[in-house]
Amino acid sequence: MPQFVDVKSMTRWIQRQGVEPIMTGMVGYLEQDFSRWEQFDKIPRVASHTPLGVIELMPTSDNVEYSFKYVNGHPFNPARGFQTVTAFGMLADVDNGYPTFLAEMTLLTALRTAATSAMVAKHLARTDSAVMAMIGAGSQAEFQALAFRAELGIEALRVFDLDPAAVAKLRRNLEPLGFSIYQAADIGDAVAGADIITTCTADKAQNTILHSDQVAPGVHINAVGGDCPGKTELDPAILTRGRVFVEYPEQTRIEGEIQQMPANFPVVEFWQVLTGAQQGRSSAEEITVFDSVGFAIADFAALKYLRDATLGTDLQTHIDLVADPEDPKDLFSLVSSLKPVG
Repeated sequence: MPQFVDVKSMTRWIQRQGVEPIMTGMVGYLEQDFSRWEQFDKIPRVASHTPLGVIELMPTSDNVEYSFKYVNGHPFNPARGFQTVTAFGMLADVDNGYPTFLAEMTLLTALRTAATSAMVAKHLARTDSAVMAMIGAGSQAEFQALAFRAELGIEALRVFDLDPAAVAKLRRNLEPLGFSIYQAADIGDAVAGADIITTCTADKAQNTILHSDQVAPGVHINAVGGDCPGKTELDPAILTRGRVFVEYPEQTRIEGEIQQMPANFPVVEFWQVLTGAQQGRSSAEEITVFDSVGFAIADFAALKYLRDATLGTDLQTHIDLVADPEDPKDLFSLVSSLKPVG
């Protein structure tokens, strides 16, 4: 029977292990799977859009295991008492098609999104990076901060959000953990002196929250919020000033910051940096942009990491998901009220 990690078990796992050790472990799994990118089946996510948001399925397979994630993105949800993003996911055995592992993925997606950001920044940001600007202090913000501290040692944050309560929430959660947080008056104030800029806003619109003249040479931009058609955060001029790194171009050209650019706009697939096929940062002055939209291979890695990290513990439970008659050709036997004759 498939194993299952529910919300309660997920929270217990995170509390037991700690967010930063989990980030470090997850980055290892991400790097391993991104390095074998060519072994995976890949398609852009399957999305169903409405005026209120989007519901998506994100499948992939390495021909040994298959995974998918169900995830929504509804930016107006918090005002209605709901979360912007919820998710769950599954691993299955390609050999027989049976599901083997299921998990909640609202928390796991928050972890994997931040871990992916930190993995990329570890290879693209300047090695002396010490200050991160955060534009947007929503549900992803704490996870991003902890991931960047785990992988790059960054503890100094300059934060701006249109909602002062969101910044207060971030300070309440992170300052006791040792972060130094400066509450910026505006975006220009937030990015002043920053080595890394993380943009993570929820509004589903083609916004320009970061302008080219606000980006100094040598900055690494972690663009997280532009993740569906019609939703952007960056001034297009920024994208022409340095190199843009993406997960899967076929998906990013539909959903990412580069949806603003011509179809032939040049990008670097990040997995090629890991394998050495493409160069990462070329100089201390170069601007690098990670146009992050989230891709199924990252979910695949996150599910595997969770499964392996909780294997044999009280955090996994059996779930009776697959009908399994004694005779695999006699499914009706499970519902028949007739008793065998003889």
